[in-house]
Amino acid sequence: EVQLVESGGGLVQAGGSLRLSCVASGFSFDDYAIGWIRQAPGKEREGVACIATRDGSTFHEDSVKGRFTISKDNAKNTVYLQMNSLKPEDTAVYRCAADPFGCPNANEYEYWGQGTQVTVSS
Repeated sequence: EVQLVESGGGLVQAGGSLRLSCVASGFSFDDYAIGWIRQAPGKEREGVACIATRDGSTFHEDSVKGRFTISKDNAKNTVYLQMNSLKPEDTAVYRCAADPFGCPNANEYEYWGQGTQVTVSS
């Protein structure tokens, strides 16, 4: 059974930091790209970052470049999203997702986790 389990969300003040974790199981972790996608109330899903676990290449959406960093630990089948200098507009449910064909558009991942809430207060 494929599982993606997120943790690390919470409430933080603007300027603060959080680290999200996504533990994957049930598929060949090394062969999939893992992404973080967020969705705020009333807004469309937005791809935040993605990492191709095979070669480690990364993508970060423009609004989070320099503040968020995606990384992976293959030994733990875990992908992280380090979020620094958080802003109120980063408030959303953050979900990790996996795809075997690289980093797709935000809605096109094959497997999804349930999500973790990130709330940034001003």
